[in-house]
Amino acid sequence: QVQLVESGGGSVQAGGSLRLSCLASGKNYANMGWFRQAPGKEREGVAGTVSGTTARYAGSVQGRFTISKDIAKKTLYLQMNSLKPEDTAMYFCAARSTYTAWAFLESREYDYWGQGTQVTVSS
Repeated sequence: QVQLVESGGGSVQAGGSLRLSCLASGKNYANMGWFRQAPGKEREGVAGTVSGTTARYAGSVQGRFTISKDIAKKTLYLQMNSLKPEDTAMYFCAARSTYTAWAFLESREYDYWGQGTQVTVSS
């Protein structure tokens, strides 16, 4: 049974930083990503990585967010800097069951999902 458990969310003022973590049980998944969903909006891909090396970002977070992975700890991270009110959302981590060299940002490409952690940015 695959389990992904996110942590690190919270409330912060605009311009602040947060680091999200996602601990994965079971095997190490090469393809993992972070997604977010704000109330009334569709889930969107924020960042994806392959083995913690290849990374892709949504244009809205490029240069502000960094995805990384500690393979030994089976933990995926999302460092979020210069946070904006529009970054407010529930953040989810996801894992793909099969390997691919492409770091997808599309939710349909992922098979396993965590329960999410809330990020709230106030102006």
